[in-house]
Amino acid sequence: MTPAAQPEAHILVVDDDARIRQLLQKFLSRHDYWVTTARDAAHARRLLEGLEFDLLVIDVMMPGEDGLSLTKDLSDKIASPVLLLTARGEADDRIKGLEAGADDYLAKPFEPRELLLRINAILRRVPKAEVSNEPPKTLHMGAIRYDMTRGEMWNGQDMIRLTATESALMRIFSAAPNEPISRAKLVEDLGRDDGQAQERAVDVQITRLRRKIEADPKTPRYLQTVRGAGYMLAPD
Repeated sequence: MTPAAQPEAHILVVDDDARIRQLLQKFLSRHDYWVTTARDAAHARRLLEGLEFDLLVIDVMMPGEDGLSLTKDLSDKIASPVLLLTARGEADDRIKGLEAGADDYLAKPFEPRELLLRINAILRRVPKAEVSNEPPKTLHMGAIRYDMTRGEMWNGQDMIRLTATESALMRIFSAAPNEPISRAKLVEDLGRDDGQAQERAVDVQITRLRRKIEADPKTPRYLQTVRGAGYMLAPD
């Protein structure tokens, strides 16, 4: 049974292959997604100037600006999660994608249903705004504050853009401050498959998250590595 899509989610598919664009547009539309397509990075940028998307599916191997460069440039500008598509499925290529700011990575050729499952999983990790009469629960990490109720991170008056996976990690860590969480548990809570490659992917996401939290990411004060136990969030 195919899982239901998130309601009213708008996806941008960026791929230079017209056949792939048409296939994904038809397939995802049948599963209740609203789909817009772009033929290259420049086309995608023009669309992003006037539209907001819930998720971007970007091909890595495109003429001109490639998908990795586009993802890296967009990662600090928009909040939309990114799923990268590539003809190369090696671990190093996957890690490069995650380092660029992608939330997930899928190698071609792929089954459309697997893409659908990954899209649904990413969108489930995106924090939903909650309406509450309770005062916000906030964690402080030096100049950084994390609003647990809204899933938002701030530095003064500036909101810090988090990827869907980074948001999910902060929800996991903030629910158990000062308690180490193993890499295997993080993989499980993120809804990923088991395996060393996924644990390595978590390491990459932790590195990216530290850059947004720590004054010196190389000597983390707040998102600590606990030898033999995993990672731990230690707020002020």
